Amino acid sequence: MSLFKLLTVVTLGALFVLSGCVGGSLGDPKKTVIRFFGAMEKDDKAALAHLLDLSELMKNVSEDYAFHSDDSARVFTSPQQILDDLTGDGLTKTRWFSYQRIINKVEVMGETATVEVTFVNKDQSKGYRTKFGLHVLNEKWKIYSFKAIPDEG
Repeated sequence: MSLFKLLTVVTLGALFVLSGCVGGSLGDPKKTVIRFFGAMEKDDKAALAHLLDLSELMKNVSEDYAFHSDDSARVFTSPQQILDDLTGDGLTKTRWFSYQRIINKVEVMGETATVEVTFVNKDQSKGYRTKFGLHVLNEKWKIYSFKAIPDEG
């Protein structure tokens, strides 16, 4: 093999490895959701702040992701309110952790993704499906929305 061919093969190999590292460095959005639930369980607000796009979550004014019983969505005016809601005795944490959580399918569309999570109320034999919206921010998957999926029946 000539020196030119050898250098070409080595260069292409290095580019292939580097492109795999860069593309794969984001990891799996599903793992971000799993880490999110782990941080909620531990009441780790610092970890939650690194997993969430809090400014985007504050823009949600039309839907309450805690399966709140009344028709109006709670509006959060600060990131701290969201973190309080997801930890300790917060309504969302209390509700979500009273259900069995099943992480379902993942859809990745470039730098955005959705992870479907089903919350199962075993006592009532009822499930609530939610799509967690994630996008790439600072080269990491961040959760920016929780959208309820309406019943199809």
